[in-house]
Amino acid sequence: MILPILSYPDKRLREPGKEVERFDAELHRLIDDMAETMYAAPGVGLAAPQVGVSQRLFIVDVATDEDEPSDLRVFINPQIISTEGETTFNEGCLSFPGIREDIDRAARVKVRALDKNGTPFELEADGLLAIAIQHENDHLDGKLMIDHLSVLRRRLVHRAMTKRAAVDAAQ
Repeated sequence: MILPILSYPDKRLREPGKEVERFDAELHRLIDDMAETMYAAPGVGLAAPQVGVSQRLFIVDVATDEDEPSDLRVFINPQIISTEGETTFNEGCLSFPGIREDIDRAARVKVRALDKNGTPFELEADGLLAIAIQHENDHLDGKLMIDHLSVLRRRLVHRAMTKRAAVDAAQ
């Protein structure tokens, strides 16, 4: 089922996610629905808070070429345990439709998380996967793309998104 994606400035996007404690059919259904939602959007990542679920869970699939097989990864209760280097990437966000901004991030990350069955794993990533992990992990802490911008860019994006929300609410 495709879930509605919250758009900025929805206050629920600022709520930190709670630790996932139950690995059951309900969690698996949420993960499946999030994947369907992300692919339909289309996006390369989606965090549970973006669909109104306050849990520390995100999914990522950076296989962006149509010829590449899907590479859906599930991160539950993730922790970024190390970062290395610096990079700037022109990011978008499903909660900021139509907005793209240059964001400074670590070039490499090492993350520790649980998979959908609760099995722990560690992953080292660079490139788009590292960017997506950092972006989605921010959502779990109530931190948004806009928080990485200069004051001026933040105001401009905030104004554009607030105006868009007012237009959407009037329809």
